[in-house]
Amino acid sequence: MVVPPWAWLVVLTVIVAMLVIDLLAHRKDHVISAREAATWSAVWVGLGLLFGGVVWATLGAQAGSEYLAGYLIEKSLAVDNVFIFALIFGYFAVPRELQHRVLFYGVVGALVMRAGFIAGGAALLDRFHWLLYVFGAFLVFTGWRMYRHRHAEFDPSGNPVLRLVRRVVPSTSEYDGRRFWVRRGGRLLATPLFTVLVFVEVTDIIFAVDSIPAIFAVTQSPFLVFTSNAFAILGLRALYFLLAELMHRFVYLKTGLAAVLVFVGVKMLVIDLWKVPVALSLAVIAACVGVAVVASLRATREPARPTS
Repeated sequence: MVVPPWAWLVVLTVIVAMLVIDLLAHRKDHVISAREAATWSAVWVGLGLLFGGVVWATLGAQAGSEYLAGYLIEKSLAVDNVFIFALIFGYFAVPRELQHRVLFYGVVGALVMRAGFIAGGAALLDRFHWLLYVFGAFLVFTGWRMYRHRHAEFDPSGNPVLRLVRRVVPSTSEYDGRRFWVRRGGRLLATPLFTVLVFVEVTDIIFAVDSIPAIFAVTQSPFLVFTSNAFAILGLRALYFLLAELMHRFVYLKTGLAAVLVFVGVKMLVIDLWKVPVALSLAVIAACVGVAVVASLRATREPARPTS
């Protein structure tokens, strides 16, 4: 599928425009309420689905289905990011009014880095078809590992990235409002907010290693891989503020996400024997995530109080 340069230009313009609108809407640091997060989540999801409709209308049903499958995969795996972000913010005691600022720049960095990953992945797959099997085996292994360690606790204190940043970058021990850098005694020092941002970016790179090959399982069009990734990531901040307080209830979510990764991995491994229909992929992915969410909410619901 050949996408004209003007289509890329339009998409990038829309993404930049939405980022500017989001930045202006949150130019004053404040605690994001559940209502505000729900409103923005609806905006981002609506924008992502609207773009999917445009793809469907202009590039055909097959391209539209592939975009939606990629969007659903990335959106589902993004929920796992929310778990980690909540733990990172808790570990570093990031003030709630500053969390949106960190996530905003984290998303900008994620879009740039993932564009590079996608371009590289597309070029490699175009030249080395056998890499599909490598990606497929990697996703199956990642899904199995996620299932095995679904109850493991994430501890940032022993992370080598954190130790490296603290050793290499001169830093202060206290936050200074929304600043990432401050000047003290003639020296430029990083605040803890900078360390948190680095941690968020590295975490996203790790998640991208899973999610990007997973989207290549449903489409090998760089345009569809990037746009489905981008529109799903744009709503990550709002998703965090919407779900962060409820994450303890999603006890089976990692099991559902592990099943998604195993499914798309197997799909890549059998691609030359049977190309799984995109509609079936959508149904399986939605079922894995939907069953995990419903089962989690049922398992963690509060028992009804007896009436007197």
